[in-house]
Amino acid sequence: MKNIIDFIKQTFKTEEFIPLHEPRFIGNEKKYLNECIDSTFVSSVGKYVDRFEKDFASYVGAKYAIATVNGTAALHISLILSNVQRDDEVITQPLTFIATCNAISYIGAKPVFVDVDLDTLGLSPKSLKNFLETNCEIIENICINKITKRQIKACVPMHTFGHPCKIDEIKNICDRWKITLVEDAAESLGSFYKDKHTGTFGKIGAFSFNGNKIITSGGGGVIVTDDEGLAKRAKHITTTAKIPHPYEYVHDETAYNYRLPNLNAALLVAQMENLDKFLANKRELATIYKDFFETKNVKFVEEPQNSNSNYWLQAIIFDDVKQRDEFLEFSNKNKVMTRPIWKLMNELEMYKNCQKDDLKNAKYLEERVVNIPSSVIL
Repeated sequence: MKNIIDFIKQTFKTEEFIPLHEPRFIGNEKKYLNECIDSTFVSSVGKYVDRFEKDFASYVGAKYAIATVNGTAALHISLILSNVQRDDEVITQPLTFIATCNAISYIGAKPVFVDVDLDTLGLSPKSLKNFLETNCEIIENICINKITKRQIKACVPMHTFGHPCKIDEIKNICDRWKITLVEDAAESLGSFYKDKHTGTFGKIGAFSFNGNKIITSGGGGVIVTDDEGLAKRAKHITTTAKIPHPYEYVHDETAYNYRLPNLNAALLVAQMENLDKFLANKRELATIYKDFFETKNVKFVEEPQNSNSNYWLQAIIFDDVKQRDEFLEFSNKNKVMTRPIWKLMNELEMYKNCQKDDLKNAKYLEERVVNIPSSVIL
C-alpha cells in the first residue's frame, strides 16, 4: 500500500493533499469572464454560449450542440427528445453515476439494468442481446418487455471513466429491437471509438462539464445531435419553450429553464482551447501509472480495444473487496484522495426493485475498482 501512495506523491511532486481530479485554468478563462461581465450578458444569452456550441459540435463531429446547465439536464432532455414517457422502460447499466438513473426517473420511466463488460466497464452488447432475446418481443414495430408488459423505449450506455464501450455493437442491437440509443457521454469528452467521437453514435448524446470533468465550467452540459429538428426542439424546451418575440412572453408548452449561462460558457470556450493539451497530459499520466502497476499485483485499467480514451479518471482493480477497502482507508488517511467505483444502482433503495440480469461483471468490478488521482499535472 505504502509504495503505491509514495509513487503517487512522487508523480504529483507533493507531500500535500492530492485530490482525485481538480480543474486546471491555464488559459483565457479570466479574460473571457471579464469580457462577459463587461458585456453585461451573463445569463443564457450571449456570444460565448453560441461560440461554445459551435466549437463543441465541431470538435466531436456533430452537426448541432445545445448547451445546458449540467449533464443531468442534458440527459433528461435527450430522453424526452427520444420520446421516452412515463412508465416506459430504459435499459442502462448498473455501474454508473446516479445521474444516469435520475434522468430516467425524472420522466417517470423505469430503469432496467443489464450487465457491463470487464474490459470496457460499460454496457455489454452480449448481455444486452441476451436480455432482449430472453425477455422481449417486437409487436407492431415496438419492443415490449414480456415480463412487465411495458415498452422499452431507449437504451442508455455510459462510457465509464471516459473508456468507450462497444457502442457500435450496442447501436446495431438497438436498431434491430426498435430501441432508441441515447449515449451518456458525460465522462468521455475527447474519447473516440473506431475514430468516431463518443456521443455521436446514437440519435442523441449528452456530455457533462461538472467541476471534476476534463474541462469544466463549474457545472454545465451539452446535447449533441445530427438531427436539425431535434436540435431546434432541444433549444426550445431548454429555454422555457418561449416563442421568440421582441417583447411578448408567450410559451407554448411546459418546459425547462435548462440553458447554460453565458458566464459558464465563457469558461468552457477557454477550457476547450486547452483540451488537446489536457488529453495528452492524461495519456502521459496513464502510461506512467501503467508502467508502475505492471510491477505490482494490481491491474491498471487501460483503454479498450478499438478505442482512444481520454483517461478522465485513472482506475485500478484489486484482487478482492478486502484489499480494496484496505487501500481506500490507507490512501485517504495519507492525504491521497481515492474513491471506490459507484455502488450499483440496483442496490440503491429507489432502484432495488428494477428488473435486472445477473450483473455478474458489474458486481465483480464494484468490489474491486478504485479511482486514483487523475488531475492534469502542470
